This record gives sequence, C-alpha cells and structure tokens, in this order.
Amino acid sequence: MSPPVFRFAPSPNGYLHLGHAYSALLNFDLARQSGGTFLLRIEDIDATRCRPAFEAAICEDLAWLGIDWQTPVRRQSEHMDVYRAAIERLDRDGLIYPAFESRAEIALLVAAREAEGPWPRDPDGAPLYPGDGRHETDAARATKRAAGLPFALRLDMAAALGRVGPLAWRENGVGPSGETGAVNAQPEAWGDVVMARKEIPTSYHVSVVVDDALQGVTDVVRGQDLFWATSVHRLLQELLDLPAPRYRHHGLVRDGGGDKLSKSARAPSLRALRAAGTTPAEIRQRVGLPPARA
Repeated sequence: MSPPVFRFAPSPNGYLHLGHAYSALLNFDLARQSGGTFLLRIEDIDATRCRPAFEAAICEDLAWLGIDWQTPVRRQSEHMDVYRAAIERLDRDGLIYPAFESRAEIALLVAAREAEGPWPRDPDGAPLYPGDGRHETDAARATKRAAGLPFALRLDMAAALGRVGPLAWRENGVGPSGETGAVNAQPEAWGDVVMARKEIPTSYHVSVVVDDALQGVTDVVRGQDLFWATSVHRLLQELLDLPAPRYRHHGLVRDGGGDKLSKSARAPSLRALRAAGTTPAEIRQRVGLPPARA
C-alpha cells in the first residue's frame, strides 16, 4: 500500500486565521504520523479576489507554524485546461447546460416561487436554481451566447443521477449533526449546481475533485462546513471516473459568539497574532492540538 497523501488547499483571498491553522496543522500531523505526504495547493480560480500577496502570506504563515510541503505547489489558475476538459466531458455526456439568468433575475424567480410556498434550499442555505435553463432550445442558447450574455454551466442533476447508482462515502470524522461511518451521499440536495461560469471556466466542485485525483490525494481532511459538499464530489468522481479518497471532516474553530471564523467576518489573522507575540506552540494549544513532535 502506498503512503497516504494529505493536502491543505486555501484560497489566497485573505489572510489565514486560526481555523486555517487548525486544518493545516491537523493535515500535517496526520501526514507525519502515517509516514505520508503533505501537499499545499493554492485554490485561486477566482482571479478577481485572489492576490499573489495573500499567497505569499499563506506560505509565510505555514512556515512559521512549522509546516513544510512538497514543491512545486499546484496553483489552480495554471491548470484551467484540465478543468475545462472535465467540463467538456460532462457536456459530451449531455449532463450540463448553460443558464443565462443573472443573480438578480434568479433572486426575483426565487421570490416568486416563495410567494407560492417554501422553496428548497441547498445545505449551505442558498435557494436551489429556480430557472428553466435546461429546457431552452439549442438555437436560443446559441443566440444568447453570440450576444455575449453571461451564463453559468449547470449540472443537470436529474440526468446525472440517472447515470450512477446509490452513492456513499466512509466518514472517518464527524459531520455537523454527528454523522460518521457510512454516509449516504445526497447530491440532489444541491439542485442543478454550477459547474463553471463564462468568466471562470471551472468551479470549486470540479477543480477540487480533478486536483485530488491528479495529485493522488488519499485523505481529504477538512472542516465540517464542507461535509455535504462531499455529496457533489462523490457524484462528480463517478461521472468522471475519478477515485474517491477517504474523508475526515473536523469541527470548526469558532469565535466567542459561536460563529465559525471567516475572512469575511474579519477573524484575527495569524500574522496579526504573530505580531502580537503569539507563538506557534500557543496556536496549537488554542486550536486544541498537542505539542509538535520534535
């Protein structure tokens, strides 16, 4: 059996905080304990928000924590052709379609549906796609593309589910409601999820399963906030003939109010904590990890 491969895959759209430190350190510790490999992957598909300065800060923070990683680092922005090929395969299989509604138009459609009764939402709380994009004719789609209208490429969830049998994964951690062991995947809970957009030819879901496969990742260790996204990932792995890694979802580091730490909520950054005199050993203690091995 080959040694396990773990990865930490942040987006360089802000500075790392304690939640990132916990996930990175946990992956690094598990790799060392198992004689495996630790990879750093930079998930920078969103060019409008990601910055080289944040990537440099990520490497600086990880090195300060005592983490090292294999090089070269994989940057998703350098591999768009690989993700595009995966999208094209789904297209050839008749599993995706362009939807041309803007976010504002989708919000209006959801409001209209909700005026008639509850409208379903995905596990993250966002309303499912309410439009009729999958029923448009090829001619109508071609006209809209020729006009340069923005669009999202969505997975035809019903068609995709018709291609696969029951899906599950082995959860070696704990889900947000205590799920563990054999977990039945529920990709239908996400509706016709976005696979790519006109301006970004991939999505988190596509790029993460493709990268995990290409990098030989055997163990995905990440926060509970991504637990149910695993349902979409298992579906894409089956549709694209990709191997399924082992999954372990961990608890989230939360603030005093019980909310998970986030960049958008301006959680204290590791660089700010470092500047205030916090040590790597104290970071490990604060996130509930044992001292680093010598």
